[in-house]
Formats: sequence, structure tokens, C-alpha cells
Amino acid sequence: MKVAVIGCTHAGTAAIVNTAKLYPEAEITVYERNDNISFLSCGIALYVGGVVEDAGGLFYSSPEQLAELGVTTKMQHEVTFVDTALKTLRARNLQTGEEFEESFDKLIVTTGSWPIIPKFEGIELENIVLSKNFNHSNTIIEKAKKARNIVVVGAGYIGVELVEAFEMNGKQVTLIDAEDRILSKYLDPEYTDKIEQSLSEHGIKLALGEKVTRFVGEGGKVGKVVTDQGEHEADLVILCIGFRPNTELLKGQVEMMDNGAIIVDEYMRTSMRDVYAAGDSCAILYNPTGKHSYIPLATNAVRMGTLVARNLVTPTVKYMGTQGTSGIKIYEDNIAGTGMTETAAKHAGIQAEAVLINDNYRPEFMPTHESLMLKVVYEKDTRVILGAQIMSKVDLTQSINTISVCIQNKMKMEELAFIDFFFQPHYNKPWNFLNSAGLGALPEVPAREVTRV
Repeated sequence: MKVAVIGCTHAGTAAIVNTAKLYPEAEITVYERNDNISFLSCGIALYVGGVVEDAGGLFYSSPEQLAELGVTTKMQHEVTFVDTALKTLRARNLQTGEEFEESFDKLIVTTGSWPIIPKFEGIELENIVLSKNFNHSNTIIEKAKKARNIVVVGAGYIGVELVEAFEMNGKQVTLIDAEDRILSKYLDPEYTDKIEQSLSEHGIKLALGEKVTRFVGEGGKVGKVVTDQGEHEADLVILCIGFRPNTELLKGQVEMMDNGAIIVDEYMRTSMRDVYAAGDSCAILYNPTGKHSYIPLATNAVRMGTLVARNLVTPTVKYMGTQGTSGIKIYEDNIAGTGMTETAAKHAGIQAEAVLINDNYRPEFMPTHESLMLKVVYEKDTRVILGAQIMSKVDLTQSINTISVCIQNKMKMEELAFIDFFFQPHYNKPWNFLNSAGLGALPEVPAREVTRV
């Protein structure tokens, strides 16, 4: 069995390693256009900020390790054409320019995503960089050494983590986003308001609700970011506007969403026989809505890559879908979310309600009893849980994994109210805060009339 794999980051590495172990007789060839594999891009801000000093720890595999499993890895090779019907591909060696054609029995597409780069005037100026891979992170670190005013465009997870890292390194930092609040895809205003306050208190300038129109500079280097509302000084600009699936190779050959994300079934199969896909190149089942969505997360990628291997020969293990569960630490605040926010539910036309809990996570008689803010969103009529968010100084983020399981199993708020959680004063209260959220959504029971005899 000849297996061709295009791309080798999270999903690709998982698919390759598991395929090699499950089918030791398979002839596996990997095509990777970069000079490294398996880089944990979620660690870029930690690397840039100096929290992670050895970048080697951000890689969890290598061509040498794959070779030990019998895998042939063609580094700096770009696949330029794929014919899924004839089961052939054409590749180019980026170092020599040599082109060649290969056949395959099974194709695994793990081409990932690439940053969105709008065609702003002045985009070609020096010191405007992306934040996606290992080479980007090294470029950012090197250029940041000489920069005083750093502008980050895009207030998603990566953008927010980067401005924190730059501020902690003593830089003057500005965060720009066209939305009127940060992290708007992940958290409701009750949370983003507090995070924005924290960023501002640390000296980070927030330019929210502003659209970048152009970049201006002298001597070929960027000097200002111009928006529809003003100008911001910049020696270095990081673009973190978002990502789009890197799927041009299969355009017109497999079913895709409008944004180019490959649609896969529960066994990671595309609409073309013997062609599988996983990771940021794919759209997958989003459990809160029951529809396919584009949710590029490393956790989704490694699960999907592992399932490709499991289902490569025979459909064996189904993918259960995703809740888009994620977390972030911003200064002293531990934050996590899963499923739909209340804002997202309303935008999707879902009649949703929410319970917001502000409480201490453990009994007040304990020496410390930090506060938490928990919000659980549920569908009004069915009372099925749709999502949740938590924020606290003490790390309670694992509770969001619990809610993720609840969403996965379509549990209702009244069930959340009475789930069996342990009680121990070091860790929680007799009514766990998750129970409390469920209780808060229970309808009041009318008093029963008592008939006296």
C-alpha cells in the first residue's frame, strides 16, 4: 500500500506516525515544503516572550524519527498537482527545482492553513510579518530586538498572546482589530471587557473597531499603520488577522465549503475515494449546531490525524465532532471556553439563554478562596447545553473540559445541576460551581396546594 501524505504539522504527524505503526508494510512518503515538521505554533508567543527558551521543545517529531518508522520524508518538496482520479501527484524539489511524478494508493491531505493577508497598500514594506510557523517566530524575535513600537493586527488568541509577550519585554504595543472587542469569536462581553481592562492597565493600547487601510513608511520600512480612524506608530507589524485552509491542490476534486475547507465525513474521508484529509485544511462537525464548521485548532488536528490512520483501510473509529474547546492565560487570568457563546448562538438564530455565576471556587473559611466567573449557555426550549466560559485567577480551566463532554452528549442544564462531583474544601464547595450553574437555570417549582381533610 503506497500512502502519500501532503503536509506534516499536527494532523500530518499524527496520521504518519499512526499509519506507520498500524501498517508497518505500508510505503509512506511525506511531502513537506518547509524545512521543519511538527512545529507547535501555539507556542510562538511563549517563544517570542522568552518563557520557552529552547525552541527545540516546540517540535515533537523530526524526519529522523519518522525514518525510524520506515517513513520517507521529502523535506522542502512542494506538491504542485494532484489527480485524485488517476491517483498521481506531481512534486517539485524546492532546492534543486527538479520535478517528478508519483503514484499512490491512499492520499492523506494535511496541508493545514495559511494566514489571511489582505491587499493593503504598503503591505510590501519591510518589518510587516506573519505569525504562523517556526521561521516566522524567529523573524519576529530578531526584528523585535530593534523595534520599540510594535503593532499587532488581529485580536484573536495569537494576537492577544503576542501583545502580552511584547509588553512584558518592555515594548510599546498597540492591538488593532476591526471588531469592537477582542477575542469576540471565543468569549462573551462579560469576559472580554475584563481582559481589555487588564491589557489597558498593563499599558497596551487597544485600537478596537478600527479597520486598517494602509501601511506607510520611509526607506522601504514600515513606520505607521493607518486605519479608518487614525494612525499608529510602528517599527514592527505582526499580522494575525486569521487563517484560511490551504486546499488549492484539491479544488474542484473534492467537496469543500465556500472558504475552501475540505468536507470530511466521520471517518475522515473526503468525497473522493481513497483521499483522506485532516487538520486545518478541513471543516468538521461542530456539535453545538450539528453542522460542518471551520475550526482550526491543534487539538482537532491531532485527533483527526490519528483517526485517518485508524480508518485508512477500513472504517473503524468515528470522529465524534468538536466543541471547539480552547483556553488562554492572559497575565494572571486563566480563561477557557467551549461550544457556543451567547453572542454566537444569537447570530446563528438560536433562542439561547445563559446562567452567569460569580462565586468563590472553594469555602470562604479557607485561607484563600479566589473568585471565578462561569457562564453556561443553553438552548431555551430544549435546555440542552450549548457552551460555557470560565475565568479566574486560580486555574479552573479543566472544568471547561467537563462541559465539553456535556455538550458532546447533549446534556441538559438540569442534568448538569445534579452531576456527582466530589467535595473537598481544598478544591471546591459542596455545590460545585458547575452544579450551581445548572441549578441557576432550573425553573421555579410552584408551591403545591395542600388540601386539608
